[in-house]
Amino acid sequence: MTPPRPLTTSNARRKLAAPTVAMLPRIADSLSFLYLDIVRIHQDDTGVCAEVTSEQRGTETVYLPTAALSCVLLGPGTSITARALTTFARNGTTVITAGSGGVRCYSAAVPESLTTLWLERQTRAWANDTHRLAIAQAMYELRFGDGTATNGTNLDKLRGMEGQQVKALYQLLARQYKIGRFRRAYDPSSWDSQDPVNLALSSANTCLYGIVHAAITALGCSPALGFVHSGNQQAFVYDIADLYKAELTIPLAFSLHASPNPEGEARRSFRHELRLFQLLPRIVTDIQQLLDPDHTYEAPDPAEQMVDLWDPVAGSVPAGVNHGRQP
Repeated sequence: MTPPRPLTTSNARRKLAAPTVAMLPRIADSLSFLYLDIVRIHQDDTGVCAEVTSEQRGTETVYLPTAALSCVLLGPGTSITARALTTFARNGTTVITAGSGGVRCYSAAVPESLTTLWLERQTRAWANDTHRLAIAQAMYELRFGDGTATNGTNLDKLRGMEGQQVKALYQLLARQYKIGRFRRAYDPSSWDSQDPVNLALSSANTCLYGIVHAAITALGCSPALGFVHSGNQQAFVYDIADLYKAELTIPLAFSLHASPNPEGEARRSFRHELRLFQLLPRIVTDIQQLLDPDHTYEAPDPAEQMVDLWDPVAGSVPAGVNHGRQP
């Protein structure tokens, strides 16, 4: 019989840090994403920490709230130890290797403690033709408005409606930016010969796919089981990304019609102006609503989650606001 290990300070800390099932956060309760780049992440006796080294300030250490994080996105220049990855897995945190700003998803480590609730709902709906059609119709209604996809509307008619709506949007934006007639084209074999709008649109869409992929993975769904698209490992990613293209990527691409580097500008503009951490909860909420239409899911208001500032006279005052006197 193996004798028990002596209780040392290090062992005591590890036992206290070990989460129980009841301690693991649910995505439905709190959706928290953290993006990191150009840092070293490792585990010490206290917890998981991120180290940043610079000539001006030396090495700075920030401890990460692993039990409160649903998803960690590791950007370029990030290194992580096996012990830190183990801690994330024990706490049910999904770890995603992403591009700069989190706009591409290259790989994901999903913890075994991640609930299969949403995956099971997705699978049941996908395997049932009636339910699959209903969700596909709901996706079109999210894009084009209530009443556009009634129970008697088949997918062939919906695809035709989609083509007309997107074509009309292209024409509207082409007139707005005075670029003449526009035709959507995507040809990887002749990438450099494409016009700036097509280059920017392809680049921005790739960024959007990465963000959607990250949200789907963090929720525990399968990116391969699509309801409109099929036959591809990212079929569900394409389904969800289509909900936002008319609002996000298409207008951005047309605004870069005169850019000398539309591909790079699209990536940078999408990353800096999109406000990534407001879109991720919205994507998850939309997926939950589609897969569970009998309940109402609302995306959290970023203003409601903002930390307040304490004031002994006025009470709580809003943070994230410049309180300097206006000239």
